[in-house]
Amino acid sequence: MNFAGIIAEYDPFHNGHALQLQMLRRQGAGTIAVCMSSGAVQRGGVPLLPEPVRVLAALQAGADLVVALPAPYANAGAEAFAAAGVYLLGALGCDTLAFGAETPSAPRLMQMARLLLDGALQGELRRQLATGCTFAAAREAAVAALCPGEAELLREPNNILGIEYCKAILQQGSAMTPCPLPRLGAAHGADAAGRCQGVELASASLVRAVVYRDGLEAAARYLPTPALGEYRAAVRRGELLSPRRFSTALLALLRSKDPGALARVRGVSEGLENRLQAAIRRAADAEQLYDLLKTKRYPHARLRRLALDAAMDVRRDSVPPRPPYLHLLGARRGALARLKQAALPVSTSLARLEAVSPEAETLSKLHNRFTDFSALCREETLPMGLAYTWKPVIL
Repeated sequence: MNFAGIIAEYDPFHNGHALQLQMLRRQGAGTIAVCMSSGAVQRGGVPLLPEPVRVLAALQAGADLVVALPAPYANAGAEAFAAAGVYLLGALGCDTLAFGAETPSAPRLMQMARLLLDGALQGELRRQLATGCTFAAAREAAVAALCPGEAELLREPNNILGIEYCKAILQQGSAMTPCPLPRLGAAHGADAAGRCQGVELASASLVRAVVYRDGLEAAARYLPTPALGEYRAAVRRGELLSPRRFSTALLALLRSKDPGALARVRGVSEGLENRLQAAIRRAADAEQLYDLLKTKRYPHARLRRLALDAAMDVRRDSVPPRPPYLHLLGARRGALARLKQAALPVSTSLARLEAVSPEAETLSKLHNRFTDFSALCREETLPMGLAYTWKPVIL
């Protein structure tokens, strides 16, 4: 392992993330690059804190380079999220892809990835989907039918995302080697914290819940000391996400949409645009919108992403299949030489990257739309155009 990559949200960066970086250093990583969600997060929302704060926290804890996972890929299902992140880290030149997993066995996760890509699975998957169950349940049942005992890998959230990373490595012919690391302390989404090496570890979702309910100081024990100082400063500046303002901004945009446009939104099928339009008309806030959209067929996270895509006018054909550039958000000066080997255009300037190609222009403008939306959702409204004007964090 020489040049390791991580795909992350850091929403927010916490003790578990710092521990993961330490584990990679102990395993011999000379340089660590992070491909970090920017402008949106995978649960169909915006991050608790703006990008520069999260980038600085990662660099202070040991990351060397941070590049953006542009918002349209961040606000996507696990397969698209993973594919974009793997592509960007591969283009950066990483030789290893590190990720947390409940089952930290690269051979087992790669074997499952190969099975999911095998055409023999597709017939059984279609049969299971015909019963009306969710895609995740149908896939697990199909795997259980063809490979008894292995379906348990698909029941854990970090395993699921890790398998998607492995699928992307295989599909893209990437030279990266998967390096699953054991998830320590609290489980993903757990409502209680754990401990490891004397450090309190909480999932990002628990940290966010504590911050929303009781304030930042109540979550302090779950956060690295340098990051906590940056978070406190961000709170004083009014940069903390306001769920109430997010809800209002989301509904305001959705209510302004022409009903016909909803049918062209990415992810809309089977008349889902009609359900979305009816929910928009009735919902008083974002959570009620999601409840009105809820069906047995579609998981909650997908519906949240769908609502945000609709608000941002993300259409089926508006997102390039792969990101056409590397947007550098931050770095340690000693790692900047790594950028010379990048296989994609790389810059700290989104305006410069926008000029690379028509695809790059489409993506950058769409990404900025998400960032402008995120700026409305803070305790204090931030200016427009931050995706273009934020300065890179250089240590």
